[in-house]
Amino acid sequence: MQHSERDTVDLTSLDRPVWSTLNNHHKNSAIGNDLARRFMPDVNLFACARDDSEAAIAALDTIIKQREKVYFLQADPVKLPPELTVEMAALCVQMVLQKPISTPDDAAEFHLLGDDDVPEMLELTALTNPGPFQPRTHTMGNYYGIRINGRLAAMAGERMRFPGFTEVSAVCAHPDFRGQGFARRLSAHVAAGIQARGDIPFLHAWETNTAARSLYQSLGFELRHEMHAAVVTKP
Repeated sequence: MQHSERDTVDLTSLDRPVWSTLNNHHKNSAIGNDLARRFMPDVNLFACARDDSEAAIAALDTIIKQREKVYFLQADPVKLPPELTVEMAALCVQMVLQKPISTPDDAAEFHLLGDDDVPEMLELTALTNPGPFQPRTHTMGNYYGIRINGRLAAMAGERMRFPGFTEVSAVCAHPDFRGQGFARRLSAHVAAGIQARGDIPFLHAWETNTAARSLYQSLGFELRHEMHAAVVTKP
């Protein structure tokens, strides 16, 4: 799949990817209403208002319980009702891949991860912190891993998904196995699978993570938009 003219593709659904995915592919994992939605907490921790209207912002308070932690990720600055407190706010970049990419030659070594792998997936993501990863996050899409001597050395998979787009996410490698190109190869494999079904791969990285941004750029991903991320709690 190749899009030769970038401006022929409508990318606006990427501005609020959490809202887009919770109203499409992951609607069955959503809690909320037409004003604000969030994931079931065992699937993921993201939430989003439909827009910045007073009604939509106020609706966020109704879907978040006391002492819960939720994540926001969107192009617009995150607006919240007064009942919620920001624990952390930072800038991310959103990147999209509109050039063809091939799966690596050694893709046969990649294992499709499933329920039996969840304890190791949770352990690896807790160690490397690629973003929130819950006991059922792996059900959001296809996740692949590389095993070395039986250990889960690296992984990557699919997270948000809505018409025309699927996110590459949870790209991480155990510190004992870094420097071997695992993150690059897994990212390429996941992105190639997304393209094979006709979707455009996209992903997010911290604005300050120049190493990750350079890696993704070398795969053909291009910067699309600055994104606002926030971790929010309800005291």
